[in-house]
Amino acid sequence: MNTGSLRLRLLLGTLLWMLLALGAAGWGLRQLFEQHITQQFEAQLVLQLDQLSGAIDWEEPSKEVVVAPMVGDSRFEQPLSGLYWQVDLADDAHDGVLARSRSLWDQTLPLPPASGPYPARGYRALRLAGVDGEQLLAVARVVEMPEDDAPPLRLVVAGDTKLLAEPLQRFTRLLLAALAVLALGLAAAVVVQLQLALRPLKRLRADLAAVRGGRAQTLDGRYPQELQPLVAEFNHVLTENAEMVQRARTQAGNLAHAVHTPLAVLDNAAASGDPELPRLVREQVASARRHVDTHLARARAAAAVRATGLATPVLPVVQALLRTMRRLHQERRLSFELAAPAQNLAFRGEPQDLYELLGNLIDNGGKWARTRVVVDVQRQGGQLQLTVDDDGPGIAAEERMRMFQRGVQLDERRSGAGLGLDIVQELTETYGGSVRVQTSSLGGARLVLRLPEALA
Repeated sequence: MNTGSLRLRLLLGTLLWMLLALGAAGWGLRQLFEQHITQQFEAQLVLQLDQLSGAIDWEEPSKEVVVAPMVGDSRFEQPLSGLYWQVDLADDAHDGVLARSRSLWDQTLPLPPASGPYPARGYRALRLAGVDGEQLLAVARVVEMPEDDAPPLRLVVAGDTKLLAEPLQRFTRLLLAALAVLALGLAAAVVVQLQLALRPLKRLRADLAAVRGGRAQTLDGRYPQELQPLVAEFNHVLTENAEMVQRARTQAGNLAHAVHTPLAVLDNAAASGDPELPRLVREQVASARRHVDTHLARARAAAAVRATGLATPVLPVVQALLRTMRRLHQERRLSFELAAPAQNLAFRGEPQDLYELLGNLIDNGGKWARTRVVVDVQRQGGQLQLTVDDDGPGIAAEERMRMFQRGVQLDERRSGAGLGLDIVQELTETYGGSVRVQTSSLGGARLVLRLPEALA
């Protein structure tokens, strides 16, 4: 796995997050356990404070504190054992230790002033520095003796916090071992899950290799729903590319066939010494140029379909064509009109192609119209819809599909080669649009052209 590997990045990211989560959980559990054993230790000290409270007595003649033998922890009798008790006066004005445990030996606990509020639980928790500088946890209580002249006494029981270290260390070791085992298990689960999750990508790579090697036409099989949109889009691209290649082959064949005829005519004329050779050269060169221009326009349209940023305003093109058609058909005095209000929209394609498409449709309407041709521009269903209506005789339903076939003229008496509408249909299909024939409200034919709109 290299640094750019998706598998490695997912693995490292997951493991890092897992380690951070386990570290935070371990720290939190250790804090909770430390708090728990500290509370238990404090509860033990309070219990021993209660025993000390019941064991003390005030000797009236000698005015001394007497502590009866306590049944409890033997560490109170061991010097510097870490567990201590002490009794002194609760009056801050008189300092003096009245009694202490044997474990203090000749030391005393450094206590703060006895004055101050005591909680309702009956004792105060203190943090003290021990006789050897160790940290002590202590509980203190002020008691009133029943004797009339007995002063209030402060009783303190303290324990070295090192007594908490051993169980805390033992718990920490067990916790680290448990977290290590959990981390290893989770890491193994992450590795297995990544293998299973990335397996479809491995299969996708194999299928792509099959498509590239020509063993498959599309990506087949079922993929996870996260990959299915990608597979569908790729299959769509493959289909479009296959159609583009087939269209290019067809156009190349058509161009070769179209140019072959003028070349054959020229060859025959040159071989026979025809005196009309210059005229034939001009005619056949013009014919070949028209064919080449037509196929170049189709190739340009195919490229424009996949281009971005193309936007050709429609109304200027329509208005220019209407002016041209008025001059072209001026002998018949036809009226070429723009429906009002026509929307000012834009075509997602080349201006030359829009001139080619609309020019053929409007010219066709002019050939059949009696008095007028009306052009309308609207938006329908997210596409441009351009309609050309004429008031001619109309087109029979059975002839409407045939009129778009190459070389077909519905009326042989009219001029033309029957190529205009065929070019319109091929260019329209190249742009992903459609062209169809309907009955016009003017009484003649309505040609409806739908093309992609250029969005603002």
